[in-house]
Amino acid sequence: MKRVDDFRLRFGNEEYVPIMIGGMGVDISTSELALEAARLGGIGHISDAMVEDVSDRKFDTSFVKDKTKLYKHNINNMDKSMVQFDLQRLAEAQRLHIGATMKAKQGPGLIFVNCMEKLTMNGPRETLRTRLNAALDAGIDGITLSAGLHFGSFALMADHPRFREAKLGIIVSSVRALQIFLRKNAKLNRLPDFVIVEGPLAGGHLGFGLEDWKDYDLMTITQELLAYFKEEKLDIPLIAAGGIFTGSDAVKFLEAGAAGVQVATRFTVTKECGLPEKVKQEYFKASEDDIIVNGVSPTGYPMRMLKNTPAIGSGIRPGCESYGYLLDATGNCAYINSYNREVAAHPNDKNIVVMDKTCLCTHMRNFNCWTCGHYTYKLKDTSFKKPDGEYQMLTAEHVFKDYQFSTDNQIALPEKEF
Repeated sequence: MKRVDDFRLRFGNEEYVPIMIGGMGVDISTSELALEAARLGGIGHISDAMVEDVSDRKFDTSFVKDKTKLYKHNINNMDKSMVQFDLQRLAEAQRLHIGATMKAKQGPGLIFVNCMEKLTMNGPRETLRTRLNAALDAGIDGITLSAGLHFGSFALMADHPRFREAKLGIIVSSVRALQIFLRKNAKLNRLPDFVIVEGPLAGGHLGFGLEDWKDYDLMTITQELLAYFKEEKLDIPLIAAGGIFTGSDAVKFLEAGAAGVQVATRFTVTKECGLPEKVKQEYFKASEDDIIVNGVSPTGYPMRMLKNTPAIGSGIRPGCESYGYLLDATGNCAYINSYNREVAAHPNDKNIVVMDKTCLCTHMRNFNCWTCGHYTYKLKDTSFKKPDGEYQMLTAEHVFKDYQFSTDNQIALPEKEF
């Protein structure tokens, strides 16, 4: 019976353990988690979601404080169109976050950064250009384009000296999405170095409809993409993602022709993950019925999360003056519309309830939006329940090696710490 370690992910002449840890924001996929993946010969992701806030926490910078002070006069204004990001400071935060991670890298693996197109930041094109090029400046090994179609993202980097050196890839959920991406970028004569196919059981934002995501299957989409690659004679590594819970699950995709797998759920309860320990315990304790897919994200994408996440039903005032990462090109956000609607309907209420959308910036920043993968309810089977009712935390190395070496759908339990 084969193990994941019997396969290798190849980029040119270089080979890696075919395990990629997904880029969970905001700083849930920490530098420490990504560094462990790289040390062990795989690929780790960090995320640049809300990178100015991440920088403030890691490097004692004052990006958020200074932005809040600059736009403090606008806090009670329903119109947020004036709230802009300083591109120079955004680039500085990106270079700090990524540069420090790359400086600390050891081992034979790689570190990528996950860049979401849906972080439109009241200047979709220029803020994305800044983030992408600053990541290349900072020496990132690769960039994964996510949460969007990214028709113009390669062009935003085309003049950078590392445009053809760094590994550049995209997350898709269908053959059609990839076809359009390739067609839009054909004139650059630059194919993606990898493609991640993300199925309907993934955590966080999903590339499917709110009502029809159950109609899709990762293996089917993977095979459709592999057939398309063969038909078009495209030699691009395909990484399967979403619902791959064991090493045996991974082997099925590797045997089917995938070059690697991207995994995340099992790493949410590791010591290196950025979630607070109390939230990790919520993940451990979750049942299958506790996991839902809803439409509360202002991005317009469905999102999977725990149904007891504090972000659902919260009516906090939009924090755009401090954050504003989801403001569209007109300075608007779906949560602002919902919040203003509820304020108008309940002008005398002190506690506003907004059920249809959530302030994703503020709640992700405070770890109050508990996004998760479909198989989160299985996490309790990967560790030990302690006498006090809490579960023992795992290490990233333990989980990584379990994926790498396990067989027969077995999960290696950690050494007891109590």
